[in-house]
Amino acid sequence: MVEPAQAPPDSTRAEERSAQAPPARLPSLGRRLAASALALLLGAALWLPILGWLHRPALLPASRGVTPQARALVAEQLATWTDPARRTAAIARMRAANAEWDFMGRTFLVLALCNLAERDPDERARCLEAVDAILAATLALEAERGHTVFLLPYGSQGRFRYQPPDDPTRRQSLFVDGEIALMLAARRLVAERADYQALLAERVARIEHQLQAGPLLCGESYPDECWLFCNAAALAALRLSDALEGSDHRPLCAAWVRRAKERLVHAQTGLLVSSFTLEGKVRDGPEGSSIFMAAHCLRLVDPELARDQYLRARAELARGALGFAWAREWPASWTGPRDIDSGPVVPLLEASPSASGLALLGAASFGDRELLAGLMASLELGAVPLREGGRLRYAASNQVGDAVMLLALLQGPLWEKAGAPAEEVQ
Repeated sequence: MVEPAQAPPDSTRAEERSAQAPPARLPSLGRRLAASALALLLGAALWLPILGWLHRPALLPASRGVTPQARALVAEQLATWTDPARRTAAIARMRAANAEWDFMGRTFLVLALCNLAERDPDERARCLEAVDAILAATLALEAERGHTVFLLPYGSQGRFRYQPPDDPTRRQSLFVDGEIALMLAARRLVAERADYQALLAERVARIEHQLQAGPLLCGESYPDECWLFCNAAALAALRLSDALEGSDHRPLCAAWVRRAKERLVHAQTGLLVSSFTLEGKVRDGPEGSSIFMAAHCLRLVDPELARDQYLRARAELARGALGFAWAREWPASWTGPRDIDSGPVVPLLEASPSASGLALLGAASFGDRELLAGLMASLELGAVPLREGGRLRYAASNQVGDAVMLLALLQGPLWEKAGAPAEEVQ
């Protein structure tokens, strides 16, 4: 179990004191400033709730329908992937910041497009064409430069402890295998492609071997570094494969859940920690940028655990005021480093863009209409939506962030097709 971090004492501000002006004279500068500040506060108290209400777009039905906002996001994403120059520029920007973002952006977009194909049959052909292009580009890049092409630089500096049985000289990240398997399985769930069957079977076999080789049934994303996000995605890929092949990975999933409950729970919150060694030594405690995606994936693995983790994450990390909502990266009992995953954290509010974006996916996945509405209000007000020619992107976001938002707006059909029960948090 992880001990809580000691929170720093609250900072205090000295109160300004202004001299009382004689009744016959104009108010002092201090009084005028105080009056202006009070007026601004009163105006904010009156208008922010109205702005929050105005920025709440219509929420999606549980399993069908596509909002205009989702269609505009799709148009922007597809415009990028179908224009070679735009695609090259977008990928270069992502990889300059974080190679993982390039990879995860592909995964989130593929999942979103597969859900759209299920929601709107008229969009199926266009969605599948784009999914196939993304998969082809992803597999080609991995074949050319190896799996570390999608990892941060330190992924090439250490030695993965797991050795695939078919090639003892090879090391492979569960992060890469899990998300490629997830994309392949999602594509096949929408419409079968015979040439993807062997590709998926190879990834599933590697996932099985890597999970079973670890003492906690967890696989490495980086050398001796396991991430909850990646393990949950890999387990979801196994369950999608079960839906396709009639196989049964439920015993392996159940064993993983038992080990996770025994060794990977943060004592103060009951949340699963985000990263740890193969032996279970905690590296990072609960994080909003991991737990909301993990809960979404765990709906396919253990619906009871998934719901429990979502509700705990909501209680520990979600915050709101005046009709707006956001998410913290860490609970109050844990302080982690501000890194590429957390992104810049807004002072005072402790709002994390990464955690808030993935909280949007979590809220949509669990039918949490109240939190979803508040997060959408914050997104529309603070993320600077840019609309042009029927397309939508957010200036304060990037390709992977917009793809997460799109998946949140479209998720549902794929998981239900694979057997996940519908969720609705009151």
